[in-house]
Amino acid sequence: MKKWILAAVFAVAVLDNVSVFAQRVDLRSGDLAVLSGQKTVNVEYDYSEFGVGKFATEKEYVDKKTAEYNAKEAGRGDTWQKSWVDDRKARFEPKFEELFNKGAEDKGITMLQSRPDAQYTFIVRTKFVEPGFNVGVMRKNAYVDYEIDLVESANKSNKVAEIAMRNVPGAQAFGMDFDTGQRIAESYAKAGKSLAAFIDKKLK
Repeated sequence: MKKWILAAVFAVAVLDNVSVFAQRVDLRSGDLAVLSGQKTVNVEYDYSEFGVGKFATEKEYVDKKTAEYNAKEAGRGDTWQKSWVDDRKARFEPKFEELFNKGAEDKGITMLQSRPDAQYTFIVRTKFVEPGFNVGVMRKNAYVDYEIDLVESANKSNKVAEIAMRNVPGAQAFGMDFDTGQRIAESYAKAGKSLAAFIDKKLK
């Protein structure tokens, strides 16, 4: 029994490490040097088009989960659906900005929403979400793919740089992330931290 438990723990650790090492941050085009000397950068989020798990669209996933939960308990699916959307403002975006700002502190850059006076804006597009699961004895980390554009705030059609972030994992230490939103929020936290580190290297 002890051997089985140790093997399971090892397997989870290996899977977690694979997720971390598979994470990629790529500068697809443009130059981030324009951020040198900037004190504030605006940020916007775009959830208009992304797949979830095995579903090609978010709508397919949400419709299925909502119907399943409502079939088990009247109203439960509607509550879940509301939380699915509300988590963006309540959890995901604050985590992204908090970890970015911690990482970009040395460069003197602060990321904030609703700052059109900032010269540049990051547009963070969610492109794919793997919600993962945690049922105690078995788990799968969440991960998210992002596309992030740096644009001029006064003319957002003028793209300065384009960044892709793939397989950004979401999980909490000791496996205490039974809530889907909690797992996904950790991916946004790691994405913000990784973006700050990437910019730090580019501005050296």
